[in-house]
Amino acid sequence: MSANRPAAVVVLAAGEGTRMKSATPKVLHDICGRSLVGHVLAASGELEPENLVVVVGHAREQVTAHLAEVAPGARTAVQAEQNGTGHAVRMGLEELGGSVDGTVVVVCGDTPLLTGETLRRLSATHSADGNAVTVLTAEVPDATGYGRIVRDEASGAVTAIVEHKDASAEQRAIREINSGVFAFDGALLAGALKRVRTDNSQGEEYLTDVLGILREAGHRVGASVAGDHREIAGINNRVQLSQARRILNDRLLTAAMLSGVTVVDPATTWVDVSVTFEQDVVVHPGTQLHGATHLAEGCEVGPNARLTDTRVGAGARVDNTVASGAEIGPEASVGPFAYLRPGTRLGRAGKIGTYVETKNASIGEGTKVPHLSYVGDATIGEFSNIGAASVFVNYDGQDKHHTTVGSHCRTGSDNMFVAPVTVGDGAYTAAGSVITKDVPPGSLAVARGQQRNIEGWVARKRPGSAAAKAAEEAVRGSAEEG
Repeated sequence: MSANRPAAVVVLAAGEGTRMKSATPKVLHDICGRSLVGHVLAASGELEPENLVVVVGHAREQVTAHLAEVAPGARTAVQAEQNGTGHAVRMGLEELGGSVDGTVVVVCGDTPLLTGETLRRLSATHSADGNAVTVLTAEVPDATGYGRIVRDEASGAVTAIVEHKDASAEQRAIREINSGVFAFDGALLAGALKRVRTDNSQGEEYLTDVLGILREAGHRVGASVAGDHREIAGINNRVQLSQARRILNDRLLTAAMLSGVTVVDPATTWVDVSVTFEQDVVVHPGTQLHGATHLAEGCEVGPNARLTDTRVGAGARVDNTVASGAEIGPEASVGPFAYLRPGTRLGRAGKIGTYVETKNASIGEGTKVPHLSYVGDATIGEFSNIGAASVFVNYDGQDKHHTTVGSHCRTGSDNMFVAPVTVGDGAYTAAGSVITKDVPPGSLAVARGQQRNIEGWVARKRPGSAAAKAAEEAVRGSAEEG
């Protein structure tokens, strides 16, 4: 446990986010498999705070329901009316009894690039310097529009945060800006919040006013500078959302590559934070990896694959495939143009080939479903081969039924397996068969009508057609040869 463990982290997530122009609350928008507020909660959780409080307001039912899923240990405080950041923090403290002994870290719920490491440095600086409040700051290339951090030249202490519109020419030259993330002495924060005024253009309680109140009372205000200014970026519109997604995705891919993964084209490869890799994985261009997807050692995925909650075994190859909730065994081959739906389990060295769809199907070691087939609600044993254009007919219009095909079977092309039905080990089925009854082990099942040729049908039924003329010429040519 960290020696700088805060007494509480307060996450501000009450705002409406009107510039997102969305029915979805801003903090619930997703990047890289996690909501904006989910990223902030993950970073905050690395501090191991004694209390974690999320201040909710706009669409609080939706936000609270989401929090119950992603952070069940978090408490919520309601800011019924959005009366400023100071008011929001005051609501958070009231959820904890009004005052907290120890450090209180305040973070914004729309800063998904913020890392736990940066928050740990903030908390450590706050404790080491004995500050009443420590501001997380960043040095940016262009500080236009941001509040500038003004420091005492001798001590380095923060003397003021000056908004851009109020800054002098000299102050506007400062590139260190306020992030909106702070570490406070909890007791001093509670007292100062009671003194925050609303005599400003917005009529709101500003959290930044607390800094001046504490400084005037003789307390030290310090700062901790973020290593990467992009970490503190808040999301206010869809453009910023896409920019943050790119930054986070690059961060995730860089970590993967440094751990031994080959990403052929990072610009067209997208991953979620929950995706995991082993060494010597190769990810080809145009690939998207989502959810709890795991790629085992030496496998290759892509190009143009989209895998969600899918496990790919060591040495497997997945090409131009969509898969969700599937498990692909070691040395198996999938695609191109395959669709693996939830419940698909492909065994070692198995094959699901071109234009094959599977669902709730267990396909054994070495078994092949090479092309143009649907396998649903089925169990197929080991080292069997399913012929092209086969359909496992699992739905009777009301209920789903199961098909079992044994090991070392050879089923013909254009087969229909009408469930429930079982094909025994070592059995064969003839091409074009509709299998409606169980096939004993080692048997050949033939289920198709007797072929009947009706000569002269085209000439009688389609006289004058191209087909009739071609047939007439063929008959004439055959007669002449005879």
